[in-house]
Amino acid sequence: MTATAARPGSTGAGGRAERFARPVLLAFLLVAAADLAGLLAGAETVHLIAKPLLMPLLAGYAALRGAPRLLVAALLFGWGGDVFLLADNDLAFLVGMGSFAVGHVGYLTLFGRGEGRNRGVGRSPSGLATGGGYALVLVVFLVLIWPDLPADLRIPLTGYSLLLTAMAWRAGVFGPYAAVGGALFLLSDALIATGIAEWPQAPAPDFWVMLTYIAAQALLTLGVLGVPAQHKPGA
Repeated sequence: MTATAARPGSTGAGGRAERFARPVLLAFLLVAAADLAGLLAGAETVHLIAKPLLMPLLAGYAALRGAPRLLVAALLFGWGGDVFLLADNDLAFLVGMGSFAVGHVGYLTLFGRGEGRNRGVGRSPSGLATGGGYALVLVVFLVLIWPDLPADLRIPLTGYSLLLTAMAWRAGVFGPYAAVGGALFLLSDALIATGIAEWPQAPAPDFWVMLTYIAAQALLTLGVLGVPAQHKPGA
């Protein structure tokens, strides 16, 4: 995609795609609002309809904006996780977690390429301090929650948590939006883990899980899209 084609108002294919991007983003925001309102109102049917629409809409928006394919793939694997986690059984939970894990690998690969254009971000003193902070939080959280987790989920959840924490740390190579998105993704999944461990929950726990998750994926997307096209991996 050329820089000219990507500008709003261009007559090329990129310009036409840009014009479709805004309505798709608006649809994503409306579906997200409906999903969150449904969770607050206890309308389970609304959640069952809205949740599977979220990531395809966000992935569509990203694709129309000329996002790297790895970002679109990560969002679609997130959609797979969303769908499987709607089923209330251990097998579906593990498959859904696996789908999210593949998405995190996609994010990590994308972030690794991003550091090639922001050399030294992850190895700077602030980046290393952030990584150390994430590692400390992960260790403390796992030590506290381990006894309360079902025995058959302890190892899968630990492996997934390591991958997710690495993704959250590395997200900073694409700027502050992506960094906050990575942190919110970690928070969202930590809330799910506390529910599995049957820790005390805030009122409407599913609302807080979805709020942090939707914000996380949106901020990760905006962070990647905010990088100039000539600096995007695969642009």
